[in-house]
Amino acid sequence: MSTRPVKICDLMLRDGHQSLLATRMRTEDMLPIAERIDRVGYWAVEMWGGATFDSAMRFLGENPWERIRRLKARMPHTPFLMLLRGQNVVGYHHYPDDVLERFIVHAHANGIDIFRIFDALNDVRNMRRAMEVVKREGAHVQASICYTIGPPYSIDYFVELARQLADMGADTICIKDMAGLIAPYAAYELVGRLKAELNLPIHLHSHATSGMATTAHLKAVEAGVDIVDTAISSLSLTTSHPPTESIVSMLRGTERDTGLDLGLLAEISAYFAEVRRKYGRFESGMFGVDVRVLQYQIPGGMLSNLVSQLREQNAADKYEAVLAEVPHVRAELGYPPLVTPSSQLVGTQATLNVLLGERYKVIPEEIRQYVRGYYGRSPAPIDPKVKRLAIGDEAPIDCRPADLIPPGMEKAREEIGDLARDEEDVISYALFPQVARPFLERRARGGDGKEPVAAAIAGLLLKRLEERAAADAVPSGPTSSPWKVSWRPGTGRWSGLIDGAGGMR
Repeated sequence: MSTRPVKICDLMLRDGHQSLLATRMRTEDMLPIAERIDRVGYWAVEMWGGATFDSAMRFLGENPWERIRRLKARMPHTPFLMLLRGQNVVGYHHYPDDVLERFIVHAHANGIDIFRIFDALNDVRNMRRAMEVVKREGAHVQASICYTIGPPYSIDYFVELARQLADMGADTICIKDMAGLIAPYAAYELVGRLKAELNLPIHLHSHATSGMATTAHLKAVEAGVDIVDTAISSLSLTTSHPPTESIVSMLRGTERDTGLDLGLLAEISAYFAEVRRKYGRFESGMFGVDVRVLQYQIPGGMLSNLVSQLREQNAADKYEAVLAEVPHVRAELGYPPLVTPSSQLVGTQATLNVLLGERYKVIPEEIRQYVRGYYGRSPAPIDPKVKRLAIGDEAPIDCRPADLIPPGMEKAREEIGDLARDEEDVISYALFPQVARPFLERRARGGDGKEPVAAAIAGLLLKRLEERAAADAVPSGPTSSPWKVSWRPGTGRWSGLIDGAGGMR
């Protein structure tokens, strides 16, 4: 067993509030506590990536790039970590290499030190280019394996995947358990094998949904894990992560003592306890352990959003049926890990199968593209019957999907025109054209980048009304879903439209 102190990466500024509050926390609520966070001595703080990028423009009226700069100005001593979805960047489909490259260059220049890179299918081809660019820019490459359970997956599977990522230039390896599926003894075995076979630091990330994460962290520590992810206690547990203070206290006085100041952590927790009250209406709606994640492998944020979506469809009575359908669809699609965007794809198809009363009566275009190979290589073979229903006799592609995507930066630059003040705006548009254009148009009307006076007043009033309502409201779950089932006029097809505000990874 290692005798080195365990290092802590705190997720309070990204995955903590993304998991619990639908990614709605504003930068202005992070800044007042930033200097105290900077004094803690964390290995890193995760504060960007995942769903935060489009949510900033879509719901908060914020420039996502500004969040890095403003926080870095107050936290100069703490490394910043971001979650990068490989070739999906921070979106829900693959982007051209030039868009990926310029995104990484600007993210690092603004203050991102560590890039946690993963692919939803564990297809290393979709991670390679991102890893190369991060390495070239002199930043830290944290290559992630998406941990899940099912027939294709074993300790040997994950060790071999980690070995490939190490050979590709990883600086650290992250076990990314996005649904809280890793059992304590599985964590002990996997970390032990990785420590024995790789000469790299190992980092464990898990969610508390199933109730096992804190114990899994402790067993991973016993096996020699170098870094663990936690969230400050007032933004921890349920669909979030083990509490920082609990892990620090468990290890206090041992050979692996983190050395972090519990008093300072208590101050930070108290601050976020007050901030959390302002976002009450975005709470996940879960108040304890949900062991169904072990049966259905569905991340907690996906569960709560499924309830919301079915209510919108007046089909809340179909909830249990949809839950039961998800594992069947997942198996038929080759057992993809349920993480963005594969979780949304599987969830959409399962919902359609149940609501329409006939399995695969309707197949969204995104599912057809998945079967064609445009998301990457599925971990196990896709069911031949489903494959035939989706694409007939068409042969799937066998190359890296991004090899077929033409460059996108110049096209985006031409389309957005004078609304873009710099290349960061062009990148934002290239990633999310339907979100970035209205955001940039609103900024242009404000002249100096701020909202017009009337809009600013309206925003302030809305904010105060939300704060007042949040203090008394019973949480009703996020107002948006990780998938949207919709009819596309003129196409004759239903589609699941990916939405980034649903607390997915």
